[in-house]
Amino acid sequence: MPVGGLLPLFNSPAGSGLGGGLGGGLGGGRKGSGPAAFRLTEKFVLLLVFSAFITLCFGAIFFLPDSSKLLSGVLFNSSPALQPPADRKPGPGARAEDAADGRARRGEEGAPGDPAAALEDNLARIRENHERALREAKETLQKLPEEIQRDILMEKEKVAQDQLSNRVGFKMLPPVDLAPLVGAIDGEPADAAIREKREKIKEMMKHAWNNYKRYAWGKNELKPVSKGGHSSSLFGNIQGATIVDALDTLFIMKMKDEFEEAKAWVDENLNFNMNAEVSVFEVNIRFVGGLISAYYLSGEEIFRKKAVELGVKLLPAFHTPSGIPWALLNIKSGIGRNWPWASGGSSILAEFGTLHLEFIHLSYLSGNPIFADKVMNIRTILNNLEKPQGLYPNYLNPNSGQWAQYHVSVGGLGDSFYEYLLKAWLMSDKTDLQAKKMYFDAIKAIETHLIRKSRNGLTYIAEWKGGLLEHKMGHLTCFAGGMFALGADDAPEGLTQHYLQLGAEIARTCHESYNRTFVKLGPEAFRFDGGVEAIATRQNEKYYILRPEVVETYMYMWRLTHDPKYRKWAWEAVEALEKHCRVKGGYSGLRDVYFHKESYDDVQQSFFLAETLKQEDCTACCSASGKNKGISSLELGYFNKTQNTKNVNKIRD
Repeated sequence: MPVGGLLPLFNSPAGSGLGGGLGGGLGGGRKGSGPAAFRLTEKFVLLLVFSAFITLCFGAIFFLPDSSKLLSGVLFNSSPALQPPADRKPGPGARAEDAADGRARRGEEGAPGDPAAALEDNLARIRENHERALREAKETLQKLPEEIQRDILMEKEKVAQDQLSNRVGFKMLPPVDLAPLVGAIDGEPADAAIREKREKIKEMMKHAWNNYKRYAWGKNELKPVSKGGHSSSLFGNIQGATIVDALDTLFIMKMKDEFEEAKAWVDENLNFNMNAEVSVFEVNIRFVGGLISAYYLSGEEIFRKKAVELGVKLLPAFHTPSGIPWALLNIKSGIGRNWPWASGGSSILAEFGTLHLEFIHLSYLSGNPIFADKVMNIRTILNNLEKPQGLYPNYLNPNSGQWAQYHVSVGGLGDSFYEYLLKAWLMSDKTDLQAKKMYFDAIKAIETHLIRKSRNGLTYIAEWKGGLLEHKMGHLTCFAGGMFALGADDAPEGLTQHYLQLGAEIARTCHESYNRTFVKLGPEAFRFDGGVEAIATRQNEKYYILRPEVVETYMYMWRLTHDPKYRKWAWEAVEALEKHCRVKGGYSGLRDVYFHKESYDDVQQSFFLAETLKQEDCTACCSASGKNKGISSLELGYFNKTQNTKNVNKIRD
């Protein structure tokens, strides 16, 4: 019943209007003028009002698009994935920032947290859900009944179509032509010293893997100090992140026994049929990407099957008005939401922009175009949106399909979107011209508005907030040096050498951020203001969680220039890891890279095995005198540089 229809009941005089009419009708001709009659009528009217109010409340709740989520997540608080874990550290899609900016990149739980912060996050989530529920209730009540009915029918039809597509498209996976592997099995450096260093990196991988197997087998990650398992809320109840994430590293390092035991665990224990809320971004890059990479390297069918199975589970994240996916998804119910801290419930550029490579491959591996359609829709929306100063803000509202606040970063919240544009171009055998144009347009705007030089000549990438620069650069941003260099060959005319030089300057700055700490490993973020350069000035930016981005840039720069300083810098990082992060039970992140005594965060991140050690290995794996001046045979697949979508050997990193 409309609210306006209830209001006159409170103002109708006794014996007249609705109250009088009801009294006369029910009383067999009795007038509503006596005290007793008035009391009876009053009781009836109050009962009617109360019934209408209850009906209105329940109607509003069940007409809400997220009603089941509201009931379970806000009223009953029953989803374990929504509870802050006891050991959650500060930092779908994952992805290092202050609490206000959130944690939007892989492994952001690495820095030490506290109960007050966890409570604050939980309260913020409840407030955000409550406010969104009120907004949606108001919007729903303003619609005509036929509009509400039409919306419900459209949503049912959309879900039914997706379910039908899933049933039809994934019963039988099509045959796939796999390209012959190149460089992953044969070939060693001629230099004995380099061979020795590569063996040391492999020994580090074995130390990390064996301790994970001994103390945390089947869990997501290892606590190397306390010698137990560590599970982040990013993965919900899905287990085995380290196993899946490290599959390609095990294969490339020729750790055959370990690869086989990992494959057996995936076959027997990797399970996605559970009531779990996960980060779409994190699950995509670690699980889907890990499985696809392992399939292309080994040809083992179980990896393809599991990758497609998980991809299907993630599809409901795209059930938003715009098609921009939710950051968080319950993979059983299909209910999604965004991080409570993310600018009014927005989706995050680095998360929804870091699905493209894996989803294009999922369509190829499954024979179903639905995955590619989802990410190409994201591409279309981003390409058509007006961009402030040519920049891509970090927040996009999935309901309106419009930007939220104008915060731009090439580090946390934005980083891997730009990386995936470039790699989509390379992965397509340089046929995806839209990706190429979007990438070079974006880095042109970044160079104009974000890249600056310090007083002493260090080039850095600042953050842009509504037109104002914050002179801070994150560890995550350090991947950009390698990205600029990798894309240089395809730059607009006359700019190839410019982008190689820009990559070299970023590499130098990030090396300085390492070199200016006590442990010779870099902080989570460093600043260029207040008289400091490449130094963290805030306590919550001084931690190191075994991140790969700086080593990644060294690897690309070494491969593309063969300047020996990059290999030297990469080895310095190995020595620092051994000296300060290695413990008896594995490798641990550090709480403060400027502190003379190690303070461990007690987490061995899965990406330490999947990325950091692999990139160290790929920096040491061939001689500068090799036949390929730029990229060795291994990297022809690894970099996605010469193979098309059907034949790519390696799609991650």
